[in-house]
Amino acid sequence: MARDSQAALVALNRFGFGARGGASGDFINAASDPRGFVKAELSRSNGVLLEAPGLLSTPQLGQAVFEYQAQVKQAREAAAKAGTQAEAPPSQPPADQKPDGKVRRNLSLNTVMTDVAGQMAEAKPADAPKIADGTQPGAATPPPNTKAALQPLNVIQKTFRAEALARLQRATLADCGFTERLVVFWSNHFCISAAKGELARMWAGSFEREAIRPHVLGRFADMLKAVEQHPAMLFFLDNQQSLGPDSRAGQNRKRGLNENLAREIMELHTLGVGGGYTQEDVTSLARIITGWTFAGRQGQLGVPGSFVFNTNAHQPGAQVLLGKTYEATGVAQGEAALADIARHPSTANFIATKFVRHFVADEPPLGLVTRLRDVFVKTDGDLRALAMALVDSDEAWKAPLTKMRSPYEFLVASGRLLARVPEDPGGYLNNLNLLGQPLWAPPGPNGFADTNAAWTAPEGMKLRLDVAAQMGARLGNNIDPLDLLEFAASDAASLETRRTIERAESRQQALALLLMSPEMQRR
Repeated sequence: MARDSQAALVALNRFGFGARGGASGDFINAASDPRGFVKAELSRSNGVLLEAPGLLSTPQLGQAVFEYQAQVKQAREAAAKAGTQAEAPPSQPPADQKPDGKVRRNLSLNTVMTDVAGQMAEAKPADAPKIADGTQPGAATPPPNTKAALQPLNVIQKTFRAEALARLQRATLADCGFTERLVVFWSNHFCISAAKGELARMWAGSFEREAIRPHVLGRFADMLKAVEQHPAMLFFLDNQQSLGPDSRAGQNRKRGLNENLAREIMELHTLGVGGGYTQEDVTSLARIITGWTFAGRQGQLGVPGSFVFNTNAHQPGAQVLLGKTYEATGVAQGEAALADIARHPSTANFIATKFVRHFVADEPPLGLVTRLRDVFVKTDGDLRALAMALVDSDEAWKAPLTKMRSPYEFLVASGRLLARVPEDPGGYLNNLNLLGQPLWAPPGPNGFADTNAAWTAPEGMKLRLDVAAQMGARLGNNIDPLDLLEFAASDAASLETRRTIERAESRQQALALLLMSPEMQRR
């Protein structure tokens, strides 16, 4: 039983989000067949898709942003004519951040009571996400003559919160959470930032739902194409501003290439640094994907907010990339280039290394990386096969649980153990900002760091302790932490953790200590 319990802990923590409390029976189920418990989710392809009432498509959301911006513009123009100043409800930054993006420490600490424990109430799995009022605290009230024009609530913030809630509910309710962990991994690999602007904040959730989730158990090449053609990525890396120097638009506007997207495709999304490409290859790829954009407010090129290929912005002629010539076939030229890059040996090695680093160890076992690289190549980038190979490997089960959970993983794991389903995302969003991992808003296009050093700094651990203490203070009276330890780790829990909880001065303190224990912090 001891070995099964240890394997169950690995199944739940390394591959999932930890055991759920209550009557879930997660630990018992995992102990009976650890690998089968993890693999079960990989057989349910549709289970990774996320559909919920109120979650709209990217074009629909784009049109909503354009309409909102038009209302704001009209209101300001009306106010200017009337000699008054109208202020629109702010959409960026969110209420829990300063304009410079830094967290309002006093606000987050004061509201930390509304975290995983405080903001969550019992809900049925089928409950639809509740969209909270998007009005920002302290937002200025428009003058009477413009109030009617600005009456609609901030659709951007409402949408962001609804998307966040749907994601959090799915992670909390999942049996193991392996496919949700895969979503988080690939979403961070192909990241955008909601801090880029109103469109990015509006599209952060739909980008993940449309470009990531359908392909998590599919082919890497398909995910790559979906990501690079998604309006959120094109906006985030400014490809809508990239014009072929010899294109009609480039000559008329006297503007040229923007290489942001091309560079990140090669450096961060596929080949990796040292993957065998040159600066000339970056420039060539940038030429190839000129014209990849999204339709704007007027809808001249297509449905507003949808991906379109603008022939007038595309650099004409054949292009040479990584030693291969791609003929001038319009949008198909770029699609062919992406398909080849997805199959490049450097891409296989880069993805395998990053995959193992995320799930197993900061220093990925070379043998496991090699096997996953070979699986990637032999299966033409089959990501389900990649995940299965990881679960089948002995290294993934024998390596010690030394990886530190990210703030998102820690908060979700805590919510699962406390057996509460979120009804409002506010507490999670506040705490993610506080702990340095704002949802869908990494500091750069390389995403959030995936090593222990990023999350084990003293200041970060102190803030985690603050969050754990607040959860303990709120829920400790009604929960026996030793019972929760049984749900979380059973007899795989260390003697030190068990004794520490037993010696706590109160249930509140015991719960906080449990949440900060290696069994809850490590994966």
